Amino acid sequence: MNKSLFLINLSRFGSILLLTVAPKLWAAELSGTIKVDGSSTVFPITEAVSEEFQKAHPKVRVTVGMSGTGGGLKKFSVGEIDIADASRPVTAPEAKKAAENKIELIELPVAYDGLSVVVNPKNEFVKSMTFDQLKKLWEPGSKVKTWKDLNPSWPDQAIKLYGPGADSGTFEFFTEVIMGKARASRSDYTSSEDDNVLVNGVAGDANAIGYFGYSYYISNVKKLKAVAIDHGKGAVLPSDETVTNHTYPLARPLFIVVNKAAANRPEVDAYVNFYLAQSTALAKAVGYVGLPKETSEAALSIYKNRTVGNWKGVKH
Repeated sequence: MNKSLFLINLSRFGSILLLTVAPKLWAAELSGTIKVDGSSTVFPITEAVSEEFQKAHPKVRVTVGMSGTGGGLKKFSVGEIDIADASRPVTAPEAKKAAENKIELIELPVAYDGLSVVVNPKNEFVKSMTFDQLKKLWEPGSKVKTWKDLNPSWPDQAIKLYGPGADSGTFEFFTEVIMGKARASRSDYTSSEDDNVLVNGVAGDANAIGYFGYSYYISNVKKLKAVAIDHGKGAVLPSDETVTNHTYPLARPLFIVVNKAAANRPEVDAYVNFYLAQSTALAKAVGYVGLPKETSEAALSIYKNRTVGNWKGVKH
């Protein structure tokens, strides 16, 4: 297939990208509506992609919801949306539910994230935390009320906790990694599917701690402080480098999940190709870490071949 250069103005993100794309992606007069919903973590990437796609194809309307990974996949599995944003892989029960409704799913990685644990910048004593401390703080029935309960050298001040809601893929990832069981968590904390609510909560309370996607930390570095995480090999802060090389212990891939039947519609097909072609660059533009070349190419191949299944379960 011949390729051509297309110049995209990303003034909102402070950069200009020169992308190599297939000419058929820019076929004139595409129209229709594409429905996307799901992860608040993946939302910034999808929002950026959708805005740029609609500039190239103004007759296509892309709606992007933010009901959490679980919420988005519930809608996906009954055919309410074309694409689900997911901050964790599709689970077996979710895939089964989709299959029962004759929906075939194609799971595609679009970026890497470093789930970030953050405190208020006024907090000068917490610089790092171990997995054991995070488990003690967040486990079901936790008795931790003050910072001193985690470390005797820390002050005897009440901790205010902020975290994602139960429909969030970030919640499921964090609990599975830290607790060893997905969805195992104390419930007495301020929760929200909107990460901006969590950002503002931590930023407004000197004794607050929370966790959410790397992009939301990077976008608010002046009012948040990242906590280095120690999983037995020394404390590591989230950064582009540590997320890419997976030395940061809370690094993870982010996905879009495409309905195979919906991909037969020309506007959806163009959108997914557009998304995969620029996901690496746009992920960086909104604060995430782009995929390495080989992973990006593998995702494109899987989509081109319409290979159904989880990313880890298909050959690439």
